[in-house]
Amino acid sequence: MIRITRDIAIDDGEIDLSFVRASGPGGQNVNKVATAVQLRFDVRHSPSLPEAVRVRAIRLAGRRVTDEGVLVLDAREHRTQSANRQAAVDRLVALLRRAAPPPKRRRKTRPTAASRLQRLEAKRRRGETKRLRRPPD
Repeated sequence: MIRITRDIAIDDGEIDLSFVRASGPGGQNVNKVATAVQLRFDVRHSPSLPEAVRVRAIRLAGRRVTDEGVLVLDAREHRTQSANRQAAVDRLVALLRRAAPPPKRRRKTRPTAASRLQRLEAKRRRGETKRLRRPPD
C-alpha cells in the first residue's frame, strides 16, 4: 500500500513495474543488466483515486499519459534497479500529491480607485509627452 495523502492510498497491485536496459554508458554491465524502470499506472481506471484527483492527475501528467489513460514513468538515473524503482514510485507519489488538493477558487477583484486614477494620470502624461514631440502648427 502506497500512501499518497491521509485519504488516498494506492494498492501495490495497481502499479506495473518493468525493467529495461538503460541507454547510455554502463561499463561491463551495459548489455547484461536491466536497471531502468518503467512504471505503469492506470490513472483512468484506478479505484483508489477520487474522480476529481484523477482528472487533475491526467492534466498534470500531460504527454506521459497514453490514450488509454495509463501513466508511464521512466526512471533510469541510478545504477541499481532498486534505486530506480524507488525513484519511479517517488515520482508517481509526487504527481498524485500535486493533483490531490483542489485548486483554490479565484475571487474576482476590482482595481482600487487610486490605481485607476494613477493609470489615467500616466496615460495623460504619456499623451502630453507625445503632443510636445509634434511639430508646431
